[in-house]
Amino acid sequence: MNENRLRICILGGGFGGLYTALRLSQLPWETNQAPEIILIDQQDRFLFAPFLYELVTGEMQTWEIAPPFEELLAETGVRFHQGQVTAIAIEEKQVHLEPSVSLGYDKLVIAMGGKTSLPTVPGVRDYALPFRNLEDAYRLKERLRLLEQSPAEKIRIAIVGGGYSGVELACKLGDRLGERGRLRLIERGDTILKLSPEYNRKTAQDALADRGIWLDLETDITEITSDSLSLRYKGQIDTIPVDIVLWTVGNDVSELIRDLPLPHDKNGLLETNHFLQVIDHPDVYALGDVAACEDATGQHLPATAQVAFQQSDYCAWNIWAGETNRPPLPFRYQALGEMLTLGIDNATINGLGIKLNGTPAAIARRLIYLYRLPTWQHQLTVGFNWLTQPLLELFKG
Repeated sequence: MNENRLRICILGGGFGGLYTALRLSQLPWETNQAPEIILIDQQDRFLFAPFLYELVTGEMQTWEIAPPFEELLAETGVRFHQGQVTAIAIEEKQVHLEPSVSLGYDKLVIAMGGKTSLPTVPGVRDYALPFRNLEDAYRLKERLRLLEQSPAEKIRIAIVGGGYSGVELACKLGDRLGERGRLRLIERGDTILKLSPEYNRKTAQDALADRGIWLDLETDITEITSDSLSLRYKGQIDTIPVDIVLWTVGNDVSELIRDLPLPHDKNGLLETNHFLQVIDHPDVYALGDVAACEDATGQHLPATAQVAFQQSDYCAWNIWAGETNRPPLPFRYQALGEMLTLGIDNATINGLGIKLNGTPAAIARRLIYLYRLPTWQHQLTVGFNWLTQPLLELFKG
């Protein structure tokens, strides 16, 4: 490692990691202080996760929601390294990657994200499909394609989890399958979208009802087989036929993170101070799904894209401030509201004094997320495609 040049290793290319790298590259470093920034991810593409549902319905294409890191980081000065992290040697300040690669660092940002938690319920690991990344979306699309080509009169899908992902996925699938779909949303609590504003919850309930999606509240899964699902409601177990079970609940920290010699909370998340530094380790920062996040006001925050996006600004600033003799900034989260897609050309928005639903909300959601895409070049390319696509379809027709 060049001893005269600061090396910043960022593990994970999601919202926290990628946006931290981009922000670091934009800060006004002195010529002789410019750091070496290395972004590491096992995938070759960034995933704009809020648009993953649109991939299932064909409303968007892979290149729009998952541009390659190399393309996004071109001309930024950030170096991308594709590889799987196998170990982090905190004392030696080394990151070990497959196959047989080691990188030293001066500053480390851990933003590797979590994974869907699959419990020990019989059949879950064998038959339930998570919905978290591109591979999950491709797998679901292929299963749907085969079912749609089959002679089956109905396509029966169960979505486990009445949170954001479960509700949004149910509505998109309801629109894709139409009358042929038999969908049910299963939630062990007594309501869906427990943390959402009442306006969004009511709008989502109406969207589910409009699509004929059955809602099972206060219901647990007891077993999944290749073609059935057993549900327990008030002590009674019913077994129903099913073609696909989608699992959208739970978030686990990887064993690699849990085993690090760093402070963890009871859930295995890394404990940080208000500057996003891991406790007692000022050269290590943690954000997103791996961090037990509490902002400077003491507000405990969920692991959402909006939180990780805002953390990235503070993380980059604080690393820069530490090297340029400026004061660090304690993380302060600004709640900008909540947006949910509720089917094709349908959404709900509640925030900053604005309440919208239906097509106007769907358009607003797209435009807001367009602005959030990582680089202006990608924003222009995607925005131009959205503008010209209706015209191309018109000419084809």
